Amino acid sequence: MAKLSDLLAKKGHEVWSIGPASSVYQAIEMMALKGVGALTVLSDSGQLTGIISERDYARKVILQGKSSKETSVEEIMTRDVVYVHEDLSIEECMALMTAKRIRHLPVLTDGTLTGMISVGDLVKSIIDEQSFVISQLERYIRGETPGVNF
Repeated sequence: MAKLSDLLAKKGHEVWSIGPASSVYQAIEMMALKGVGALTVLSDSGQLTGIISERDYARKVILQGKSSKETSVEEIMTRDVVYVHEDLSIEECMALMTAKRIRHLPVLTDGTLTGMISVGDLVKSIIDEQSFVISQLERYIRGETPGVNF
C-alpha cells in the first residue's frame, strides 16, 4: 500500500503559500501563476494558519459581491485546516478527503509543512499503481518472468 511519502518523493515537496494580510486577488493571481487550486496560509513565523482555495473565492467573495482586491485572505480562508502526515496511505487520504469533502491536504511532518496533495495527485497515484499491477499480471499470463529476458 503506497504512502504519502512515496507520492511526495515523486511529486516533490514544494508548497505555495501566502500571508493572511494579502489580498484575495493576490492569492487568486498566485494560484493562476502556479497552476494550483489552493494555497496554504502561513503566519509571519511560518505556522500554518489556514488554507484558501478557488472554492473559498467563489463562495465567499464572488457570491457575496465582495471585491477580491479589497478583501484579505484572512477574511475568507478556512481556519480549521485538515492536514495529514506522510505516513498515511494513499487510500486513507482519499477516504479522508471524500469524508471531509475537500480537494487539498497540507502534509505536516513534526509540525512543519512539507507538502501539499490534491485529490488529483491521489487519483494519479492510484491509477499508476493499478497500471503497474495490470502490466505485471499480463506478463505473468504470457509466461514472462519479470526482469528475465530469454
